[in-house]
Amino acid sequence: MASISLEKNKLENSRLLYLILGGLFISALVTCNLIANKFVSVDLGFKTFIVSAGVLPYPLTFLITDILSEIYGKKRTNAVVLVGLFASLLALLILYLGSIFPAITDSPVSDENYGFVFQNSSRIILASMLAYTVAQFVDVHIFHFFKKLTKGKKLWIRNNLSTIFSQLLDTILVTCVIFIGVKDFDFISGLIWDGWFFKFLFAAADTVIIYTLVHAIRSYFGLKSNEELPI
Repeated sequence: MASISLEKNKLENSRLLYLILGGLFISALVTCNLIANKFVSVDLGFKTFIVSAGVLPYPLTFLITDILSEIYGKKRTNAVVLVGLFASLLALLILYLGSIFPAITDSPVSDENYGFVFQNSSRIILASMLAYTVAQFVDVHIFHFFKKLTKGKKLWIRNNLSTIFSQLLDTILVTCVIFIGVKDFDFISGLIWDGWFFKFLFAAADTVIIYTLVHAIRSYFGLKSNEELPI
C-alpha cells in the first residue's frame, strides 16, 4: 500500500491521530489486565454472560488495531502492538514494586488488601500478555491478508473475520493459561464460550463504528482505499 503526501498541518494531525489511537489502545490494554481478576455477570437479555471484567474494554483494542491497520498499515500497527506489550510488562513491574515495600501504619490500603486484590495479577498479566501478543499479531496479519485479497474493498469482511478469529485464539489462550490445573474442564470451556461469544457480539457491533471512523478519516485526509497515512 502506498503512503500519500500531506501538507504540514495535516501531517501533524496524522501524527497526532496515530498517538491518540495508540494511547487509547495501551490504556484499554493495561486496564484489561488490572481488572481481569474480577469476574462479572453481564445480562444482555437473550443471554447472561459470565466473563472477566477485563473482557469489557478488550474489544476496544481490536477495534483500534483494525483502524490503525486500515489507515496506517501493517508495520505501524505492529509497532503499537509491541509498545502495548512493553506497557504491560511495565505494569507488571510496578505491581511487583508495590508489593515488596511494606505499607505504613496509616496507609488506606494495607499489605493484605493489596495482596488480596493483586495476588493473581502476575499470572493474569503473564497469561494476558501471551494471549495478547499472539492474538494481536494474528489479527493484524489476517486483516491485511483480506485487505490484499479484496483490493482494499469490503472493510467489513477483514474487520469481522480478523477480530472474530483472533479473539477466539486470545480467549482460549488466556483462559487455559490461567485456569488449567486450577478449575475443571466444564468451567474452563464455559468461560471460553462466554468470553468469545461476548467479544464476537462486540466485533459485529463495531462494524458501524469502524466504517464511520474510517470514512471520516479518509475524507479529512483525502485518503483512497489503497493508500495509507504517513507519520
